[in-house]
Amino acid sequence: MSTPEQLIRPEILALHAYHVPPAQGMIKLDAMENPYPLPADLRQQLGEALGNAAINRYPDASSATIKQRLRSSMGIADDMDILLGNGSDELIQILAMALAKPGAKIVSVEPSFVMYKMIAAFCGMEYIGVPLRAEDFSLDIDALLATIEREQPALVFLAYPNNPTGNHFAASDIERVLQAAPGVVVVDEAYHAFARDSFLPRLPQHRNLLVMRTLSKLGLAGLRLGFLVGSADWLGAFDKVRLPYNINVLTQVAASYALDHIAVFNAQAADIRAERSRLAAGLAALSGWTVYPSEANFLLARVPDAPAVFAGLKAAGILIKNLHGAHPMLDNCLRFTVGSRSDNDAVLSALAALTQGTPPTVA
Repeated sequence: MSTPEQLIRPEILALHAYHVPPAQGMIKLDAMENPYPLPADLRQQLGEALGNAAINRYPDASSATIKQRLRSSMGIADDMDILLGNGSDELIQILAMALAKPGAKIVSVEPSFVMYKMIAAFCGMEYIGVPLRAEDFSLDIDALLATIEREQPALVFLAYPNNPTGNHFAASDIERVLQAAPGVVVVDEAYHAFARDSFLPRLPQHRNLLVMRTLSKLGLAGLRLGFLVGSADWLGAFDKVRLPYNINVLTQVAASYALDHIAVFNAQAADIRAERSRLAAGLAALSGWTVYPSEANFLLARVPDAPAVFAGLKAAGILIKNLHGAHPMLDNCLRFTVGSRSDNDAVLSALAALTQGTPPTVA
C-alpha cells in the first residue's frame, strides 16, 4: 500500500499547513479582525433575515444581489465585472489555477501575504519573491522591474497596503509594474477600509489590472467573502474555474444585509484608524522598539526580543502575531492588530509591566 510520501507531490510535502492558534478566552489581536460586533438592533434584524434564508435550496449561483450591493457601496463601475470568492484565498487560487500553464510563474514581493507563495505551490507554479528594502519595507522598484523583465510572469501580486508590513507602495511604482508586466497584475486591497488610496478608479486605464478586496477586515471575517474586480474578458475566463455555488446562502443573505448598512462598518473603520495612531504612539514609546508606519488595521513593530514579548503577552491573555522566524527580514518583529480602545489599553498596560520586569495582569 502506498504512503503519502510516495504519492503526494514533494513541493506539497515540504509545506507547512496554515496554522491558526487557539484564542479561546484571550484578547485576540493576531488576525486583523474588526474588534467591534454588530450593534444589537442590526444583529436582531440580521438574525431574522438569516432565519428566512432558504437553506434547503442551492444559493444563487450568480450572487447577483451581493454584486449589486458591492457596486453601490464600493463605487464599482457598471462596465467592470465582479467575481466572488470564499475569501480572497479562493480568488488567489482561481487565478493561479487558470494561469498555471507549464512554466508559468508568479511574482510578488517579500515579505508579503503568505498565501501567494503557498497557492503557487498548490497549483504547480514557480514563485519568485522580490525582497523589499530592508530599512523601511518600501518597494525596490528597480529590482521588481528587472525580475518581471527576466521571468515574464503570468501573474503579479502586490498587496496595497502590504501585509505584514502595513505600508503603501508608491502608486507611481505600481503604474510602472502595470506597464512592464506581460500578464495579470493583481492589486490586493484587503485593507482598503483603513487606507487612503485605491486602484479601482484606474481599472479602465489598464487592461491587465485586477483589484482584489475582501469584506473580512471591514468586519465580516466570519462570512468569508472576497471579490475581484476587472474587465469582463478576464473575469469571464476566471469564472470558468470557480466551483459552482461557492458563496453559500447564509453568506449571501448576511453580506447583502451588511452592505445595506455599510455606514456602520465605515464608522468602525474610522475608530480603528484613530486607535491605530494611539496604539502606534504607545508602542513607539517603549525602549528599543521600532514601529513602522501603517495604512492597515495592524502595526508591525521590531522589538529587542520578540519571542519573549509574545510569550509575556500570551501569558497575560493577549494573542498577537509573532513573525520572528517567518522571514529573515522580520527578525524580532511582532504584528499587532488594532483592537478596541480597551483592547489596546490592555496591550499597553501589559507591555509596561513586561518592560518593568513585573508579571502583567491577566486580561
